[in-house]
Amino acid sequence: MLTNQEIMIRLLLAAILGAAVGLERERKNWTAGMRTHMMVCLGSSLMMLVSSFGFVDPLKNSHVELDPSRVAAQVVSGIGFLGAGTIMFLRQGIVRGLTTASGLWTVAGVGLACGGGMYFAALTATGFALTILWVLQPVEKKLVQRYTHRMLRLTLIDTANPIQLLQDWFDQKEFKLTNLTFDKESKEISVEVELEGQDAQSILEAIKKIKDHPLVKEIVWGK
Repeated sequence: MLTNQEIMIRLLLAAILGAAVGLERERKNWTAGMRTHMMVCLGSSLMMLVSSFGFVDPLKNSHVELDPSRVAAQVVSGIGFLGAGTIMFLRQGIVRGLTTASGLWTVAGVGLACGGGMYFAALTATGFALTILWVLQPVEKKLVQRYTHRMLRLTLIDTANPIQLLQDWFDQKEFKLTNLTFDKESKEISVEVELEGQDAQSILEAIKKIKDHPLVKEIVWGK
């Protein structure tokens, strides 16, 4: 049977490690922040303690064997309901909250490790989680930006030559045009240009150069 001091250490460590992961989410103003991650980690640690040691006395003189893994399995599956509440479907193809949901699922595992006395595993998992959430974020942004496709929609007057204008406006060394479509109507030409690997600042600077061009009536851009 564990001593009160050991129980305190396990629960306290679970709360601290949960807070460490939650602080990363907190700085981005996510609903599931520090306190939520602390409660998930602390609660799962408590459940592991109860599952492992809470029924020792009643079963002491019994032939029934205790299986602590059953409660742990229920925690792993049950945390999915809480994680699902952090996921938001903004529009088709745009989903937010998946990282926070996976973070809650991870801290539940950290709590189980603390409750089971696997301190090294809990500390190592927390370190990896913080590295993934914080340290690797700039790397992910650069990789995503490299392959992000942005749409630039231009409305030109009907006498304009879209191909020639685009060649004049966009330096092919800076901008990679992956797709181009245009439709000529009665008094205007609608042009859609798909650019790959350009950040918002580069596109805005290019737009500033052409927005006052006499052949341009309207410019709209986005993902």
